[in-house]
Amino acid sequence: MRDFRDAKAMAQTLRHSLQTKSISISHSESLELVARTLGFHDWNVLSAAIQASQPVARSAGQLRSAALKGSGAIPVTPMRDVVFFPELIAPIFVGREKTRRALASAVAGDKRIFVVTQRRSGDDDPDFNALYDTGVIADIIRHVDLPDGSLRVKVSCTQRATVVRPIAGDFLAAEIVPIEELRASDAEAFALTRELLEAYRRFAGTEPPQSFYRYVGEPSVLADVVAQHIGLGIERSQQILETRDVVTRLQALLGWMREASGDTARAPH
Repeated sequence: MRDFRDAKAMAQTLRHSLQTKSISISHSESLELVARTLGFHDWNVLSAAIQASQPVARSAGQLRSAALKGSGAIPVTPMRDVVFFPELIAPIFVGREKTRRALASAVAGDKRIFVVTQRRSGDDDPDFNALYDTGVIADIIRHVDLPDGSLRVKVSCTQRATVVRPIAGDFLAAEIVPIEELRASDAEAFALTRELLEAYRRFAGTEPPQSFYRYVGEPSVLADVVAQHIGLGIERSQQILETRDVVTRLQALLGWMREASGDTARAPH
C-alpha cells in the first residue's frame, strides 16, 4: 500500500490520468495536489517529511547542520540591494564561499536559511554588524551549481524573523526568533486594502496586477506584495519588513504612494 513516501509516483500517475481526460496540469501542480490530498500543507512540507523518513549516512556537513539545529541556529544568507518578504519565491545567485558553506549546511539539514539584507552592498565579507537584524526565514526549493562556479538557489520565503544571537563558525549563522504580526485581522486593515489598491492605480497609472486581488483577504500579504512592486528602495523596504503592525504597514505604503502620485491632500504629513 502506498504512503506519503510514494508521492512523486502518485503525482505522475495523477497527471497521466488527467491527461487521458484532456485535463492538463504541470508536474509541480500535480505534486501540490498530492501533498494536499495526503494532508500536508504543500509540496515543500511533504518533501521535507519524505527526506526525514529516509535514513542517510551523516557527512561532516550534516553533522555541522545537526549542531546548528540543536542550538536553535539557522544558516544566514546576506543579500545585496534587495529585501526579501514573506510569500516571495525567488532565485538567489551565490558566489561567495562563506555563503556557499552556509547553504551547504542548510541543504544537509532542514533546508531553511535566514535571508537578510546587507547595509552596504559593496561589502564582500559582511559580519552581523554589516547586516540588518530583521529578515525572512526561507525554505530551499532547488539548488543548482552553475558553470561559472556560482550557485543558483530557489527559495520560498515564509516568515519575518530577527536575529537574537550570532553563532561563531566558518559561515554566518544565528539564533533567530519569528516576528509575530499585530492587527493582521483588524477591520481597519481590511478597509485599508481597498484604499491600497486605489492608491496603486493612481501611483502606477494602471490597474493593479491580478496577483494583488488574490490577497485582498490577507492584508499583511498584500502589503508585502505591493511593497515589492513599487520600487521603495532598500531603506523603505526594510522599514516595511520590520513593521510588525499591519495597519501601520499599510498606512506607510499608502502615504508613500499618494505622495509620489501627487495626492498630497490624502498623504500623511
